[in-house]
Amino acid sequence: MTVKTEAARGTLTYSRMRGMVAILIAFMKQRRMGLNDFIQKIANNSYACKHPEVQSILKISQPQEPELMNANPSPPPSPSQQINLGPSSNPHAKPSDFHFLKVIGKGSFGKVLLARHKAEEAFYAVKVLQKKAILKKKEEKHIMSERNVLLKNVKHPFLVGLHFSFQTADKLYFVLDYINGGELFYHLQRERCFLEPRARFYAAEIASALGYLHSLNIVYRDLKPENILLDSQGHIVLTDFGLCKENIEPNGTTSTFCGTPEYLAPEVLHKQPYDRTVDWWCLGAVLYEMLYGLPPFYSRNTAEMYDNILNKPLQLKPNITNSARHLLEGLLQKDRTKRLGAKDDFMEIKSHVFFSLINWDDLINKKITPPFNPNVSGPSDLRHFDPEFTEEPVPNSIGRSPDSILLTASVKEAAEAFLGFSYAPPMDSFL
Repeated sequence: MTVKTEAARGTLTYSRMRGMVAILIAFMKQRRMGLNDFIQKIANNSYACKHPEVQSILKISQPQEPELMNANPSPPPSPSQQINLGPSSNPHAKPSDFHFLKVIGKGSFGKVLLARHKAEEAFYAVKVLQKKAILKKKEEKHIMSERNVLLKNVKHPFLVGLHFSFQTADKLYFVLDYINGGELFYHLQRERCFLEPRARFYAAEIASALGYLHSLNIVYRDLKPENILLDSQGHIVLTDFGLCKENIEPNGTTSTFCGTPEYLAPEVLHKQPYDRTVDWWCLGAVLYEMLYGLPPFYSRNTAEMYDNILNKPLQLKPNITNSARHLLEGLLQKDRTKRLGAKDDFMEIKSHVFFSLINWDDLINKKITPPFNPNVSGPSDLRHFDPEFTEEPVPNSIGRSPDSILLTASVKEAAEAFLGFSYAPPMDSFL
């Protein structure tokens, strides 16, 4: 079997087609990798490492929060000092409260599972994280940051809500809203790109969520289509708050090198202090990808992509409106001080002509009909989840009772590091 291509390269044989599919699968898997794992991978690539920008970037292998003005920083606190947030609020919750039904996601430290609460008969997405893996990579701070941010988010329509959290001797459990309309990444892969009205609707809901986080002095830092879900009606739900940075005042900055390679802003690559405008760069990158099918400045060669982000002018094809072009130019401005949102944050985005058709009050109240309906039949409808996850067997250890686990020295260390993780909402929040 051969397939004719439009380019003058002859025919595309079956074996070549399989090669292209393999490349696409590799690209999708790369997109799901965390930055730390990704850096470790390219560190072994001799070609990529020859590029001076990549060499400079690879000097930072683990995210840290340096005290920029302190020439003699004090030694880092121990894990228990970093994470001790007080006594557990929900000591009675346990894995055996749930039926764990399907794996619906995976990450560096564990899995996300569809689970049904036995007593309530409600469905949740339960994020189960291995303490040992978190401690090994010194990521306790990011995990607890995610928990803290979730506690502040429960009432925003476009942010995933935390119902409660608890821990066993070796695992952490986030009990979250179950969202089964699929990742934006999944839908983009299927459709390649979106028409402008659909992209505008999603961009508006994403901007609303980011604006809310900024109002709480939280910078999201890891906006990408994989972290943007659609609910059963087709509204945006932002998830995964592990890279959020708290307590960033309107003019405040941070300097951690973190994010996802395709969406890193120039100031992050330059290892310069950056502020909340990093989120508006990421919004521009996601909007660009929705309209064109690939992130801006994208290259399969990581060194070339980083060089493009830092030095290549933004190039926009003429198949979008002038207002979309103007918005992308504003959001993807390499100088963060001139970027759209630098002066008045979300208000600048909100008032841009590209969003003139959006009634923001109706948007926040979900009165605007989404342009796409996932048409899920119920909680058991997993059509929009990657079969790579759903076909994986549910591990027996997920719901294992901690009673039989011996508290070894390493487990004791893990338990100490995550004091205060467990959470249950106050009773009046159910009324």
